[in-house]
Amino acid sequence: MSKSLAILGAGRVGRALGRMLCERGWRVLVVASRSEAAAAKAAKFIRAGRPFAGISHHVLAARTILVSVPDDAIPEVAAELARVGGQQLRGKIVLHASGACDASALQPARACGAFAASMHPMQTFNGVSVPPLEGKIFAIEGDAPAVRVARSIARSLGGVPVNITAEKKPLYHAAGAFAAGLVLALEEAGVQMLRTSGLPQREALHALLSLSRQVLDHYEQFGAHKAWTGPLSRGDYGVVAANEEAIAHYHPEFLEAYVAVSRLSGHVLANEPAAVLGRLEMLPRHSPLLYKSKGGSA
Repeated sequence: MSKSLAILGAGRVGRALGRMLCERGWRVLVVASRSEAAAAKAAKFIRAGRPFAGISHHVLAARTILVSVPDDAIPEVAAELARVGGQQLRGKIVLHASGACDASALQPARACGAFAASMHPMQTFNGVSVPPLEGKIFAIEGDAPAVRVARSIARSLGGVPVNITAEKKPLYHAAGAFAAGLVLALEEAGVQMLRTSGLPQREALHALLSLSRQVLDHYEQFGAHKAWTGPLSRGDYGVVAANEEAIAHYHPEFLEAYVAVSRLSGHVLANEPAAVLGRLEMLPRHSPLLYKSKGGSA
């Protein structure tokens, strides 16, 4: 397999994957972005690749083309790649790194004879450092030749390639959103409530991060049911009601989240979900609208 690569998109994922693949023997030939300055910055980070503004015929020198742009831009980039490459794309491998989109987003390149696949590492990228990908899941689907290349890339990075069907990609991505972005929102909401309670930012953050890490460690070691903690896990519905009342006075959106996540917790963590959900329905509800004029700011 030829290990030549062109990267379209100079964002966090493209830079990180390009750098790691370069270190593992891949030849990054081209780095393209909207502007030459952005492409040059990305090429410097990757330590390889000629920078170009936009998609040009230079990308066709590579056997594999990695599209690393925002999800909404993938079809547009694929269309431009098809316009520039035409029949010269025949037999080439075109991958994108979106978690939510499947390989059909690359259909214009497919129509020119390229093999397409999606390859998504279940990992956050901060744009500053290169995260370790050893043991991380790479969800892969698409055309068989492109899938083989994507699986090879994942293994070369120390990742674990797993097959996924195209129709399940949105659900797969939603799972990652639950475990990362939404968890962060809950964590920050908790920090803001502690700050309103009088704790300084640093102490509030330390307190909740320590608590969350402990729960996640227990989850990994003992499973969800044994790791579950808090008043709902103990059946302390009076405490749950008191929490709701306090949050209702603080901020209506926080209350909506607390009620919704409590119901979700009962559904996925309780031994008898129907019983827990029934008890939650019996609690006196504190309407967010009732407290809008009294609530604090998040």
